[in-house]
This record gives sequence, C-alpha cells and structure tokens, in this order.
Amino acid sequence: MSIVVTGATGHLGRLVVEQLLEKVPADQVTAVVRTPEKAADFAERGVKIVVADYNAPETFDSVFAAGDKVLLISGNEFDKGRVGQHKIVIDAAKAAGVALLAYTSAPGTLTAALADDHRGTEEALLASGLPYTLLRNGWYNENYTEQLAPVLEHGAVVNAAGDGRVSSASRADYAAAAVAVLTGEGHENQTYELGGDEAWAFAEYAAELSRQTGKEIAHNNVPGEVLVGILTGAGLPEPFAAILAGVDASIEKGELVVASGDLSRLSGRPTTPIAESIALALKG
Repeated sequence: MSIVVTGATGHLGRLVVEQLLEKVPADQVTAVVRTPEKAADFAERGVKIVVADYNAPETFDSVFAAGDKVLLISGNEFDKGRVGQHKIVIDAAKAAGVALLAYTSAPGTLTAALADDHRGTEEALLASGLPYTLLRNGWYNENYTEQLAPVLEHGAVVNAAGDGRVSSASRADYAAAAVAVLTGEGHENQTYELGGDEAWAFAEYAAELSRQTGKEIAHNNVPGEVLVGILTGAGLPEPFAAILAGVDASIEKGELVVASGDLSRLSGRPTTPIAESIALALKG
C-alpha cells in the first residue's frame, strides 16, 4: 500500500509530501509529478517518483495499485478542461482498486465560476463508486500574502468584495488536514468543509498590513468590472481576471466563510491567523 500524491511539486503538494514524511516511511509515499527534476529532493529521501500528466491518460495506466490511498490535487490549468483531467486520475484509480481517493475541492457554499470544475469533479468521483473524501478547501492566506508587492507599492488593498469576510488558513494547515485523512482511518465517503478558525474582512487585512509595515495601506473597494480592468492591465488574461472578480462577488455574499471547525479538528491544531502569514511574507 502506498500513499500517492498527485501534483506533488506544487505549492500544496510539496507541503503534503513533507508532512507525510514526518508520519510514514518514505518508501510508502509516491509523488506523481510532471517534471521529475523538481522532485529530486524527494527522490533522495526515498520517495517513489512517478512521472504522469493530467493531459495524457496513458501516463496514469500503472501509477496506482490496489489498496493505495490517493490525494488528487486539483489541476491549475483552467483552460485545459480540469474535470476531464481529473477524471483521467479517477478512472485510473478505479481500475486499480484504490482504497481511498481524496480530492481537494472548494467550499460547498461557493457559487463563483471557479467552483464549477470542482463540482464537476465531485460528481465524477461520486459516480465512480470509489471510496472518497472531499476536502473542500477554503481560501489560502497565501492567495493574498504572496501578492504583497503591488499592494505595498500602491499603498492599497484593492478588491470587489465589499465588507465580505474570508475564513482563510495557511497552505500548511490544509496540507495537515489532507495528511490526517491519508494516514488515518474512518474518512471514507466523508465531506469536510475546511476553512480558518477566524474570518476576516479586507479592511482588517489592510489595517494589519499598515500595522506591520508602518505604512498607511488603504482598502479600496471597487466594482467587479473595474477590478477586471485593473487585473488585465496588470497582465492577467481576461478570463482569469473575471474568475477572480467572481470570487470577490462570492466573498461579498459570505460564501467563503467556513464555520465548520473541520480544518483545525482534522489538523489537530488551531489554524494559522492571517496576521501570522503576513509577518512571514514580509520577512521573506
């Protein structure tokens, strides 16, 4: 039996593999990657490296074995038909007879277009008959703290989310929940709504940035179409800018507030406050 992590050299995948290695022997962990060079450090530690691509079904033919536990980390190629990509993995896992397939989804309350691929993947996973766990990940602190350069340059947090609040947590928190599922028992056919313990609003985020930097950081709320214009002006493709503006509209409606407590319960610790992630980003 192996614990198999797809997308293992991505931001989340790396953290999952690192945390798995703290709990199980390296020879029980398989990292599925597109570029083996990026996983050289894992290979050196005894992790099995398998090269496969969500866009090439045949590459998944021999990735899984009966009894494996699999973490399917959602792809990030929004223009490549992510449900079809994920279904390749689900079909291969079913053919192999894996014991569990966990999928990193989005909160059940999220109606933004970003959630469509996740809902479609969930449907495919449930239809497969595989034992599943839906890890409905809320927003990452890093979605914001990794984008601080323009915020600090312009002295403003700009979005279209109004007074909406976000129950975000660090990627490491979500990785810990995934590891708990992959190494624990009794998670078959469960759905977990995952989010941070404390929800925050963007005015509070701007105020925290001001406090930690000693600079005045304003909060500018703009209409969604204005935000799309700002993002495309900064070089983002218009379809992706529209997706991000759609997320802000969902935040304004309260769709990214997750009050289940599932994340801290699964990880066994309080979630990382946004202020802590800000401090870490400013150090870096």
